[in-house]
Amino acid sequence: MTLFTGITPLFGQSFAYTGPAGVVWGWVITTFFVWFVGLAMSEICSSFPTTGSLYFWAAHLAGPKWGPFASWCCAWLETIGLIAGVGTQAYAGSQVLQNIILLSTGTNKHGGYFAPKGVFLAMYLGLTFIWAILNTFALDVIAIIDILSIWWQVIGGAVIVILLPLVAPTTQSASYVFSEIHMSPNITGIRSKPYALILSLLVSQYSLYGYDAAAHLTEETKGADKNGPIAILSSIGIISVFGWAYILALTFSIQDPSYLFDPSNETAGSFVVAQILYDAFHGRYHSSTGAIIVLIVIWGSFFFGGLSILTSAARVVYALSRDGGIPGSRYWKMIHPKYKIPANAVWLSAFLCALLGLPILAVNVVFTAITSICTIGWVGGYAVPIFARIVMPQENFKPGPFYLGRYSQPICLVAFLWICYTCAVFLLPTTYPIELTTFNYAPIALGVVLSLVMLWWFVDARKWFKGPVRNVDSQSQA
Repeated sequence: MTLFTGITPLFGQSFAYTGPAGVVWGWVITTFFVWFVGLAMSEICSSFPTTGSLYFWAAHLAGPKWGPFASWCCAWLETIGLIAGVGTQAYAGSQVLQNIILLSTGTNKHGGYFAPKGVFLAMYLGLTFIWAILNTFALDVIAIIDILSIWWQVIGGAVIVILLPLVAPTTQSASYVFSEIHMSPNITGIRSKPYALILSLLVSQYSLYGYDAAAHLTEETKGADKNGPIAILSSIGIISVFGWAYILALTFSIQDPSYLFDPSNETAGSFVVAQILYDAFHGRYHSSTGAIIVLIVIWGSFFFGGLSILTSAARVVYALSRDGGIPGSRYWKMIHPKYKIPANAVWLSAFLCALLGLPILAVNVVFTAITSICTIGWVGGYAVPIFARIVMPQENFKPGPFYLGRYSQPICLVAFLWICYTCAVFLLPTTYPIELTTFNYAPIALGVVLSLVMLWWFVDARKWFKGPVRNVDSQSQA
């Protein structure tokens, strides 16, 4: 969970739907429901402190009969979500880099270079390739980068949240930030206020996940049955507070709302956060240098995030291949003889991520589609063990120290329904009229992949796939 990588790329889109109030209060509403998901996952994590895997949770909670199918669904959703997650970081990182170059070469108004779609795609593919190289040959470097990433985001985030409103020549009023709702049908094509309000929550729903990473480390954590849930819930708490602070800093610092999307502005109307930063720093110091430096800090977050997510994606692909769950598993589960990493899984993940970005050349809402695939896959993976927890007999569940008691079922039900709602919303069209260039292709992409996965299950895989056999066996023996 990071401060910049979720909010920054979708802030402008959500702002266009309903204005400031929708973005500001949308974060609060989403946070409220995310706590239910976090509580449900914390209870499960506390029950299985030595095996921090959604894949294992699903298999064990669903029982011997349904466990293989549950783990199959969970593993594939998680794989899809993580690979698309690499794509979201590559796309947003390219967008930030595009605007760094634009502001550094003179801005859109003064002949600056605005990378066309072909160059943008090259940036996307270049970032993906660099992450794959590092994940293959430089694990020691990644370990150092991970530490740097923490401090980069903590210090950079704190500085930006505090500095931006102070630098801005003027700030918006509290009444504007917290109560102003205005739609921009000339930008989004959406005229229905309820529909616009639903879509304005996308920035928050995309940003508020990733806390399952705490559960993945429970095998290496002392007192994991207590510290695992603490890590999950504290992650949600910290990002909830600092994420809202970042949204408020951006919203209060807006100079002219009507200018943010103007194609003739300094950032060509392409990236609202970059325009907010430019207006603030240029308005105060008559220079774009400050905005460029802040954008470099934000770009660093995307670079670190993409590198880390590709690491996770490759490990999930490797784990599923180890259990025979991916076509050509014998190739993807191979370990590099020298570097001792699943190199083939790394490059498969990078290749699939690259394929997701190819529509950049023809479609204007590629990022919307990739974030939809990512979010549905990632949080959809949360839904499987939570649903299994709801339907399993209570007497079969062995609670850990963190136990919700009689509130467990209703909390899990709310969490599951919120995840279902989130997945449904990310399948909706986000721009009207629906044309080739504005079509959200996520429903088709997901529909094809999941249909093939389910077809494979019913035709063949159900006969031999047993889920994470090694973990289940060791758990039952214990």
